Amino acid sequence: MTWRGLRVRAAYLLASVVGFGAFLYPFWLPTESADAVTRGGDAPLVAGLVGALAVAAVLIEVKVGTMAGADVALLGMLSAMAGLLRLIDLPGGGSGIFFLVLLAAAAFGPRFGFLLGLFAMALSAVITGGIGPWLPFQMLVLAWMAAATGGLGRITRRLGPRVEVAVLAAWSWAVGFGYGAIINLWSWPLTPGPGDLQWRPGLGLQGTLEHYWSFYVATSLAWDAAGATANLVVVALLGVPVLRTLRRFSHRLDPVVVLEPSISPGPGARTGASAAT
Repeated sequence: MTWRGLRVRAAYLLASVVGFGAFLYPFWLPTESADAVTRGGDAPLVAGLVGALAVAAVLIEVKVGTMAGADVALLGMLSAMAGLLRLIDLPGGGSGIFFLVLLAAAAFGPRFGFLLGLFAMALSAVITGGIGPWLPFQMLVLAWMAAATGGLGRITRRLGPRVEVAVLAAWSWAVGFGYGAIINLWSWPLTPGPGDLQWRPGLGLQGTLEHYWSFYVATSLAWDAAGATANLVVVALLGVPVLRTLRRFSHRLDPVVVLEPSISPGPGARTGASAAT
């Protein structure tokens, strides 16, 4: 891997490390300081750090040539479209934002998907007025889901269109549960208590998982099941034409000429760069 590639990946890795830390640090806070007020005060810092790292990632991508102006423009357009789709409430409590972000991530890859998840959720919050301490965590989880979908898309693109969409529909169903399960972690440790649904210090890993599962089943499972089913139905119905269109854009944005320095120019050989498709 080249130094340029390392710099690009380091920006995404650092954003994810900041995100993991933001989700998990309340588990190690003293109980008396772990409250919603503390979390609400930390949220702008988390959003600022993640947003700055995302912008830095885009700038590095542009500087090293892995993203061009057209890619950035497409990222902005898709983020705005996905943000607007959040205004559409699907049957069962689903949201249109997941449909476009996941399919675009499958078409354009993990890094593009990560950025699209971040920016789409941020724009949707501005459009819907849903700005609050939960926003940076929603941005991060959607970015991680989209990045994972981008990795899956590199495998499914070898399949036939209908088979690929069937796989992505099943994946979007699973992602619906994963999104809800991770999002709950931003607030769950802030309400410790003696019940079987609450977290409390000293539970240990097994006890924490058992209590969280009980909390998730009681508060989110039914809601997430409805949203996941909505994801599955929409991707299954619209996935083939939308993914075909996105892939067409993806192919047009791929570099058609790669400049490679000559390694050992012989007598009479051209110096400079050689073109390859």
